[in-house]
Amino acid sequence: MTNPISERKNKQVLCIMGPTASGKTALAIETAKALNGEVVSVDSALIYKDMNIGTAKPNEHEQDGIHHHLLDILTPEQSYSVADFIRDANKAILSILDKGKLPILAGGTMMYFNALVNGINELPPADKKAREQISLMTNQEIHHKLEQVDPISAKRINVGDTQRLTRALEVYLSSGKNLTHWQNKEKSLLGFDYLQFSIMPKERSTLHELIEKRFDIMLAQGFVDEVSMLLNKYSLDPDMPSMRSVGYRQIWQFLRGELSNKDMRERGIIATRQLAKRQVTWLRNWQDITTLISYDDENLKRVIQKVGATSNTIM
Repeated sequence: MTNPISERKNKQVLCIMGPTASGKTALAIETAKALNGEVVSVDSALIYKDMNIGTAKPNEHEQDGIHHHLLDILTPEQSYSVADFIRDANKAILSILDKGKLPILAGGTMMYFNALVNGINELPPADKKAREQISLMTNQEIHHKLEQVDPISAKRINVGDTQRLTRALEVYLSSGKNLTHWQNKEKSLLGFDYLQFSIMPKERSTLHELIEKRFDIMLAQGFVDEVSMLLNKYSLDPDMPSMRSVGYRQIWQFLRGELSNKDMRERGIIATRQLAKRQVTWLRNWQDITTLISYDDENLKRVIQKVGATSNTIM
């Protein structure tokens, strides 16, 4: 198979990573304005339609004329795999490069970034028939079956992780080969030149303050009403990927009377802090990355200068 990037002169892709509430989106938009770029969202929640407030999705005004890819591409009822993201992100990147523009990947879903930058094993496509068969099983039954056909994956995947358990067994039922077999195959990479930045506040307390402030702003903007609308508009389950997004599950519990308003707020903030902690752990072990303490004019200049120093084809 021909590699669509191999003959291209311009292969540069800018990555802006960071924990939630750190200012990634704003930096990406300002960089895109300065460097003739378009933004590709690397966020597992921004893909969903009607999930705007709780995901801090940039609205049309905030996008400021910059084209954003991979926003609002699914309903909250649908699932989206890492392989789906790789396919869609690569398509968006190639489209942006074909326009002579700079692709700017921005977000905090580190699993997506890792698969894109470091490669992902090719997996069989989703199989509706196999998934329907698995949906009739309990998590314990799925895990037991997985122990029989793929003991390595069964040991690695917790019995409570419905999404990963289902996908692992689905791979086996649809292809006759287990997930471990597919993951041991050679990874595929298109060969982009990734220039990587992260925004990482020096003090954890600073990030915690940003998270709490943003969560309160979301509540004031109507986050509770947004979740209520989603529950009325779609057939949702609390274990669906969309509803596992931070804040959404806690508000769902509040709407069902399982949490008080105070407990909902506290648990939503705690869940967001836990997400940020996982993101920071990823980034501390990331290779070939330039760390910025915050989003401000000086750090914007640093990004612009570094991109300009490594590219002869942009602008």
